Amino acid sequence: MAYLHLLGTGAALSDPHRTTTMLAVESEHSLVLIDCGGDLAQRVFSVGAHLERLSALLITHSHPDHVSGFPLFMEKLWLFGREQPLQVCGIPSAIDQARRSFEAFDTSGWAGMPEIRWCEVLSEAGAAVWSDESFVITAAPGTHGVPVTALRIEDRAGGGVVTYSADTEPSDAVVRLATGSDILVHEATGRFAGHSDAGQAAEVASRAGVGRLLLVHLPPAERLGPAGILVATERFEHTEEGVEGGSYSF
Repeated sequence: MAYLHLLGTGAALSDPHRTTTMLAVESEHSLVLIDCGGDLAQRVFSVGAHLERLSALLITHSHPDHVSGFPLFMEKLWLFGREQPLQVCGIPSAIDQARRSFEAFDTSGWAGMPEIRWCEVLSEAGAAVWSDESFVITAAPGTHGVPVTALRIEDRAGGGVVTYSADTEPSDAVVRLATGSDILVHEATGRFAGHSDAGQAAEVASRAGVGRLLLVHLPPAERLGPAGILVATERFEHTEEGVEGGSYSF
């Protein structure tokens, strides 16, 4: 069985109990992390995921709440004793931002720092992102202030599917990517350029025919409000706020 871990569920500015949106998918053999805007390693440990299973880190776009924790994560991997290289995958602008962030620090004296293997992803529907014995991950571009990629994660063993919208306005490409998913993890920051509110996320979930919608990238509670969730559940019954640190089988 595979699990989705919501390592963080907040927008760049959210409530005290939420950090920036970061995800993980985990099987018995593999752990794939998605985005690193906060203390990613701490969040992995907090949900009981197994960092020694880490296969790859995927970065959806170049904004700081999705990539600025990368140097700290590499430092913690080094202290954790990881020896094998780390695959870091994303569209070129996301990869470039992670590389610049890391190179701002002098790690030349850190003997044994894991090698970073940068893996560029094409910004097109159906683009291959990552695959291993547990997962096959593909992508599609979203609509945001900078280039961004949504992700579809398929569990090889059980056949379950999770799709993550990343930061995006309602997108036909994301609908197509998410079609038939067991879980859609969709942002609900608000109805403005480059983002979606809870009701719009629910419309995407309904159009895609998914089993369950988890709302993430959540703004402060007073901006989301009960009314926002009510509108979403009226449009798609199986809508929930993503739980900080929550784990879901798929």
